[in-house]
Amino acid sequence: MELIKTIRQMQDWSEAKRVQGQRIGFVPTMGFLHEGHLSLMRYARGQSDHLVASIFVNPLQFGPKEDLAQYPRDLDRDLAMMQTIPVDAVFHPEPEEMYPPGYQTRVEVTEVTRGLCGAFRPGHFTGVATVVLKLFNIVRPHLAVFGEKDYQQLVTIKRMARDLDLDLTVEGRPTLREPDGLAMSSRNVYLSPDERRSALALSESLRLAQEMVTAGRRDAAEILTAVRERIESRPHNKVQYAALVDPAGLEAVTGIDNRAVLALAVFTGRTRLIDNAVLTAP
Repeated sequence: MELIKTIRQMQDWSEAKRVQGQRIGFVPTMGFLHEGHLSLMRYARGQSDHLVASIFVNPLQFGPKEDLAQYPRDLDRDLAMMQTIPVDAVFHPEPEEMYPPGYQTRVEVTEVTRGLCGAFRPGHFTGVATVVLKLFNIVRPHLAVFGEKDYQQLVTIKRMARDLDLDLTVEGRPTLREPDGLAMSSRNVYLSPDERRSALALSESLRLAQEMVTAGRRDAAEILTAVRERIESRPHNKVQYAALVDPAGLEAVTGIDNRAVLALAVFTGRTRLIDNAVLTAP
């Protein structure tokens, strides 16, 4: 496994594989890996001749009051976990390598970023789209794999790839959960034991919503009220948003005729957690 720190070295590595007709899979991460990340890597490994993963905590996608400085980092641990896949190359640049002095370009995806997290984190998805496009241009993968837990991010990146005619495939893979149902996240480490128990209300509310839809209750307002009540019945939890949206365009829906995404953002203590599920009417 090669640890690559510069853009030029990463581009040269990928070019050497592409001229041989070999397929490159790519999984971008911000590090502090968990089994969810590894599941994406295993999938990409199976679809590719070579696998690249990146570790880069992207400053452009953090707001001024968010947890950039505190975001968990452990490079040695991450590299040891990647060895088990195995990953062929790890791109781990410094911020100054990605955004040198004088950098001034941003990538904006408009409509699908307006609601949900985009409404509460101004500039976040511009930062995401910018770094992902840069990573695509640096790694030059044939396949890029992202987790469905960050559903709005996945839709945004697919939209960007389509709109900008990028020559690669973007795929999403299902959310991995802990045995008790909590969605795997690098931020789960922030939770105290009591907060960790309260955070289970997110996955419980997703199951509750699907049970309501299966029982024939399709009104969005009724479902969202029940979801909010379930989450906030636990201590430490405060719903930032709970929304039912169209799976493709992320527009809000008033009822569920076929499929809709229930998307959540919840503060459990000071930790912001997101989760989602596609609700399907029988």
